[in-house]
Amino acid sequence: MLFMELTPILTVAAKEFRDRMRNRWVLAVALVFTVFSLVIAYFGGAQQGQVGFRSIEFTIASLVSLVIYLIPLIALLLGFDAIVGERERGSLDLLLALPITRLELLLGKYLGLALALSLSTVVGFGLVAVLLWRHMNANALFHYGGFMLSSVLLGLAFLSLAVLISVLARERTRASGLAIATWFFFVLVFDLLLLGLLVTTGGQFAGDSFAWLLLLNPADVFRILNVFSLEDVRTLYGLASVVPQSLGNPLTMGGVMAAWIALPLALANWRFKP
Repeated sequence: MLFMELTPILTVAAKEFRDRMRNRWVLAVALVFTVFSLVIAYFGGAQQGQVGFRSIEFTIASLVSLVIYLIPLIALLLGFDAIVGERERGSLDLLLALPITRLELLLGKYLGLALALSLSTVVGFGLVAVLLWRHMNANALFHYGGFMLSSVLLGLAFLSLAVLISVLARERTRASGLAIATWFFFVLVFDLLLLGLLVTTGGQFAGDSFAWLLLLNPADVFRILNVFSLEDVRTLYGLASVVPQSLGNPLTMGGVMAAWIALPLALANWRFKP
Protein backbone atom coordinates (compact mmCIF):
# COMPACT_ATOMS: atom_id res chain seq x y z
CA MET A 1 0.00 0.00 0.00
CA LEU A 2 2.81 2.39 0.87
CA PHE A 3 4.59 1.51 -2.39
CA MET A 4 1.46 2.27 -4.42
CA GLU A 5 1.21 5.66 -2.74
CA LEU A 6 4.87 6.45 -3.35
CA THR A 7 4.89 5.40 -7.00
CA PRO A 8 3.00 8.40 -8.45
CA ILE A 9 4.98 10.80 -6.24
CA LEU A 10 8.31 9.40 -7.40
CA THR A 11 7.14 9.32 -11.02
CA VAL A 12 6.26 13.01 -11.00
CA ALA A 13 9.45 13.85 -9.08
CA ALA A 14 11.59 11.95 -11.60
CA LYS A 15 9.97 13.80 -14.50
CA GLU A 16 10.55 17.20 -12.88
CA PHE A 17 14.16 16.34 -12.16
CA ARG A 18 14.79 15.02 -15.69
CA ASP A 19 13.34 18.20 -17.16
CA ARG A 20 15.77 20.31 -15.14
CA MET A 21 18.69 18.09 -16.09
CA ARG A 22 17.68 18.17 -19.76
CA ASN A 23 17.66 21.96 -19.96
CA ARG A 24 21.04 22.17 -18.15
CA TRP A 25 19.46 24.05 -15.24
CA VAL A 26 21.36 22.13 -12.57
CA LEU A 27 24.68 22.61 -14.36
CA ALA A 28 24.10 26.34 -14.85
CA VAL A 29 23.21 27.00 -11.20
CA ALA A 30 26.07 24.85 -9.91
CA LEU A 31 28.48 26.80 -12.14
CA VAL A 32 27.14 30.10 -10.78
CA PHE A 33 27.64 28.95 -7.18
CA THR A 34 31.17 27.71 -7.93
CA VAL A 35 32.32 30.87 -9.71
CA PHE A 36 30.88 33.26 -7.13
CA SER A 37 32.22 31.20 -4.22
CA LEU A 38 35.73 31.04 -5.65
CA VAL A 39 35.75 34.77 -6.35
CA ILE A 40 34.65 35.47 -2.76
CA ALA A 41 37.12 32.98 -1.27
CA TYR A 42 40.12 34.36 -3.15
CA PHE A 43 39.27 38.03 -3.65
CA GLY A 44 36.94 38.75 -0.73
CA GLY A 45 39.75 40.54 1.12
CA ALA A 46 40.90 42.65 -1.83
CA GLN A 47 39.52 45.81 -0.22
CA GLN A 48 41.89 45.23 2.69
CA GLY A 49 44.77 44.66 0.28
CA GLN A 50 44.77 40.87 0.69
CA VAL A 51 44.26 38.37 -2.14
CA GLY A 52 43.94 34.63 -1.65
CA PHE A 53 42.24 32.27 0.75
CA ARG A 54 42.28 33.82 4.23
CA SER A 55 40.35 31.52 6.60
CA ILE A 56 37.28 29.33 6.75
CA GLU A 57 35.65 31.87 9.08
CA PHE A 58 36.07 34.73 6.64
CA THR A 59 34.97 32.54 3.72
CA ILE A 60 31.77 31.36 5.43
CA ALA A 61 30.94 34.87 6.61
CA SER A 62 31.31 36.16 3.05
CA LEU A 63 29.39 33.28 1.47
CA VAL A 64 26.48 33.74 3.88
CA SER A 65 25.76 37.13 2.33
CA LEU A 66 25.93 35.63 -1.17
CA VAL A 67 23.63 32.73 -0.32
CA ILE A 68 20.99 34.92 1.35
CA TYR A 69 20.60 36.94 -1.85
CA LEU A 70 21.06 34.22 -4.45
CA ILE A 71 19.51 30.95 -3.26
CA PRO A 72 16.08 32.36 -2.26
CA LEU A 73 15.78 34.05 -5.66
CA ILE A 74 16.76 30.88 -7.53
CA ALA A 75 14.37 28.74 -5.47
CA LEU A 76 11.44 31.11 -6.01
CA LEU A 77 12.07 31.35 -9.75
CA LEU A 78 12.40 27.57 -9.95
CA GLY A 79 9.09 26.74 -8.29
CA PHE A 80 6.70 29.64 -8.86
CA ASP A 81 5.06 27.99 -11.92
CA ALA A 82 5.04 24.40 -10.65
CA ILE A 83 1.24 24.29 -10.43
CA VAL A 84 0.01 27.48 -12.09
CA GLY A 85 2.13 26.69 -15.15
CA GLU A 86 0.38 23.34 -15.56
CA ARG A 87 -2.96 25.11 -15.11
CA GLU A 88 -2.22 27.68 -17.83
CA ARG A 89 -1.00 25.03 -20.25
CA GLY A 90 -4.18 23.05 -19.68
CA SER A 91 -2.26 19.98 -18.54
CA LEU A 92 -3.31 20.14 -14.87
CA ASP A 93 -6.74 18.60 -15.49
CA LEU A 94 -5.10 15.90 -17.59
CA LEU A 95 -2.67 15.07 -14.80
CA LEU A 96 -5.44 14.94 -12.20
CA ALA A 97 -7.43 12.61 -14.46
CA LEU A 98 -4.66 10.05 -13.97
CA PRO A 99 -4.59 7.76 -10.90
CA ILE A 100 -2.87 10.38 -8.77
CA THR A 101 -4.16 12.55 -5.94
CA ARG A 102 -3.57 16.28 -5.66
CA LEU A 103 -1.28 15.74 -2.67
CA GLU A 104 0.79 13.19 -4.59
CA LEU A 105 1.10 15.59 -7.52
CA LEU A 106 2.12 18.44 -5.22
CA LEU A 107 4.70 16.36 -3.37
CA GLY A 108 6.06 14.92 -6.59
CA LYS A 109 6.52 18.37 -8.08
CA TYR A 110 8.21 19.62 -4.93
CA LEU A 111 10.53 16.63 -4.52
CA GLY A 112 11.71 16.79 -8.12
CA LEU A 113 12.45 20.51 -7.91
CA ALA A 114 14.01 20.09 -4.46
CA LEU A 115 16.37 17.40 -5.76
CA ALA A 116 17.46 19.63 -8.66
CA LEU A 117 18.02 22.61 -6.39
CA SER A 118 19.83 20.58 -3.73
CA LEU A 119 22.07 18.88 -6.28
CA SER A 120 23.10 22.17 -7.87
CA THR A 121 23.82 23.67 -4.43
CA VAL A 122 25.90 20.73 -3.22
CA VAL A 123 27.81 20.39 -6.48
CA GLY A 124 28.46 24.13 -6.75
CA PHE A 125 29.74 24.61 -3.22
CA GLY A 126 31.27 21.14 -3.10
CA LEU A 127 33.57 21.93 -6.02
CA VAL A 128 34.87 24.89 -4.03
CA ALA A 129 35.67 22.57 -1.11
CA VAL A 130 37.54 20.26 -3.49
CA LEU A 131 39.54 23.15 -4.95
CA LEU A 132 40.34 24.59 -1.53
CA TRP A 133 40.89 21.36 0.41
CA ARG A 134 44.60 22.09 0.84
CA HIS A 135 43.68 25.22 2.79
CA MET A 136 41.20 23.44 5.07
CA ASN A 137 41.76 21.07 7.95
CA ALA A 138 39.18 18.54 9.14
CA ASN A 139 37.48 21.07 11.42
CA ALA A 140 37.19 23.63 8.61
CA LEU A 141 35.73 21.03 6.25
CA PHE A 142 33.20 20.05 8.93
CA HIS A 143 31.97 23.62 9.31
CA TYR A 144 31.95 24.15 5.56
CA GLY A 145 29.81 21.03 5.26
CA GLY A 146 27.41 22.52 7.81
CA PHE A 147 27.26 25.70 5.74
CA MET A 148 26.40 23.65 2.63
CA LEU A 149 23.65 21.79 4.50
CA SER A 150 22.13 25.01 5.83
CA SER A 151 22.23 26.43 2.28
CA VAL A 152 20.25 23.44 1.04
CA LEU A 153 17.68 23.92 3.82
CA LEU A 154 17.33 27.61 2.95
CA GLY A 155 16.68 26.72 -0.67
CA LEU A 156 14.08 24.12 0.30
CA ALA A 157 12.29 26.64 2.55
CA PHE A 158 11.96 29.19 -0.25
CA LEU A 159 11.02 26.46 -2.70
CA SER A 160 8.12 25.60 -0.37
CA LEU A 161 7.06 29.24 -0.47
CA ALA A 162 7.31 29.16 -4.26
CA VAL A 163 5.03 26.12 -4.48
CA LEU A 164 2.54 27.83 -2.17
CA ILE A 165 2.58 30.89 -4.44
CA SER A 166 2.07 28.65 -7.46
CA VAL A 167 -1.03 27.13 -5.88
CA LEU A 168 -2.49 30.47 -4.78
CA ALA A 169 -1.92 32.35 -8.06
CA ARG A 170 -4.35 31.96 -10.96
CA GLU A 171 -1.99 33.31 -13.61
CA ARG A 172 1.67 32.68 -14.26
CA THR A 173 2.48 36.38 -14.54
CA ARG A 174 0.89 37.04 -11.18
CA ALA A 175 2.80 34.12 -9.64
CA SER A 176 6.10 35.52 -10.93
CA GLY A 177 5.27 38.92 -9.46
CA LEU A 178 4.42 37.36 -6.11
CA ALA A 179 7.69 35.38 -6.18
CA ILE A 180 9.75 38.53 -6.72
CA ALA A 181 7.76 40.38 -4.04
CA THR A 182 8.39 37.49 -1.62
CA TRP A 183 12.12 37.70 -2.31
CA PHE A 184 12.13 41.46 -1.72
CA PHE A 185 10.21 41.10 1.54
CA PHE A 186 12.26 38.37 3.17
CA VAL A 187 15.70 39.34 1.84
CA LEU A 188 15.53 43.14 1.79
CA VAL A 189 12.50 44.52 3.62
CA PHE A 190 12.01 42.30 6.66
CA ASP A 191 15.19 43.29 8.51
CA LEU A 192 14.58 46.96 7.72
CA LEU A 193 11.14 46.68 9.30
CA LEU A 194 12.64 45.14 12.43
CA LEU A 195 15.22 47.90 12.66
CA GLY A 196 12.47 50.48 12.20
CA LEU A 197 10.50 48.79 14.99
CA LEU A 198 13.50 49.00 17.29
CA VAL A 199 13.97 52.69 16.56
CA THR A 200 10.31 53.71 16.86
CA THR A 201 9.81 51.80 20.13
CA GLY A 202 13.00 53.09 21.68
CA GLY A 203 14.52 49.61 21.88
CA GLN A 204 11.64 48.01 23.83
CA PHE A 205 11.82 44.94 21.59
CA ALA A 206 15.57 44.53 21.94
CA GLY A 207 17.00 41.35 23.39
CA ASP A 208 15.11 38.06 23.33
CA SER A 209 11.95 39.56 21.83
CA PHE A 210 13.88 40.83 18.85
CA ALA A 211 15.63 37.48 18.47
CA TRP A 212 12.33 35.59 18.36
CA LEU A 213 11.06 37.91 15.64
CA LEU A 214 14.05 36.88 13.52
CA LEU A 215 12.63 33.35 13.37
CA LEU A 216 9.80 34.70 11.19
CA ASN A 217 12.28 34.97 8.33
CA PRO A 218 14.02 31.83 6.96
CA ALA A 219 16.88 34.00 5.67
CA ASP A 220 17.57 35.18 9.22
CA VAL A 221 17.34 31.62 10.51
CA PHE A 222 20.00 30.66 7.97
CA ARG A 223 22.13 33.59 9.08
CA ILE A 224 21.86 32.58 12.75
CA LEU A 225 22.79 28.99 11.90
CA ASN A 226 26.04 30.10 10.33
CA VAL A 227 26.83 33.00 12.66
CA PHE A 228 26.95 30.63 15.63
CA SER A 229 28.87 27.90 13.82
CA LEU A 230 32.29 29.46 14.49
CA GLU A 231 33.50 31.89 17.13
CA ASP A 232 35.22 34.19 14.63
CA VAL A 233 32.12 34.32 12.44
CA ARG A 234 30.12 35.74 15.35
CA THR A 235 32.47 38.66 15.62
CA LEU A 236 31.92 39.50 11.94
CA TYR A 237 28.16 39.94 12.45
CA GLY A 238 26.44 42.37 14.78
CA LEU A 239 23.56 39.90 14.80
CA ALA A 240 25.40 37.78 17.34
CA SER A 241 25.04 40.50 19.95
CA VAL A 242 21.22 40.36 19.89
CA VAL A 243 20.66 36.60 19.56
CA PRO A 244 20.76 34.57 22.80
CA GLN A 245 22.89 31.46 22.92
CA SER A 246 19.78 29.29 23.29
CA LEU A 247 18.70 30.22 19.76
CA GLY A 248 22.20 29.59 18.47
CA ASN A 249 21.75 25.83 18.91
CA PRO A 250 22.03 24.21 15.45
CA LEU A 251 19.36 21.62 16.25
CA THR A 252 16.92 24.33 17.32
CA MET A 253 17.53 26.40 14.21
CA GLY A 254 17.41 23.28 12.06
CA GLY A 255 13.99 22.52 13.51
CA VAL A 256 12.82 26.06 12.73
CA MET A 257 14.06 25.71 9.15
CA ALA A 258 12.26 22.37 8.86
CA ALA A 259 9.06 24.14 9.94
CA TRP A 260 9.62 26.72 7.21
CA ILE A 261 9.82 23.84 4.73
CA ALA A 262 6.79 21.93 6.01
CA LEU A 263 4.27 24.70 6.79
CA PRO A 264 4.10 26.33 3.34
CA LEU A 265 3.72 22.87 1.80
CA ALA A 266 0.90 22.09 4.24
CA LEU A 267 -0.83 25.35 3.33
CA ALA A 268 -0.34 24.63 -0.36
CA ASN A 269 -1.91 21.19 0.07
CA TRP A 270 -4.87 22.70 1.96
CA ARG A 271 -5.41 25.35 -0.72
CA PHE A 272 -4.93 22.89 -3.58
CA LYS A 273 -7.80 20.69 -2.47
CA PRO A 274 -10.88 20.81 -4.77
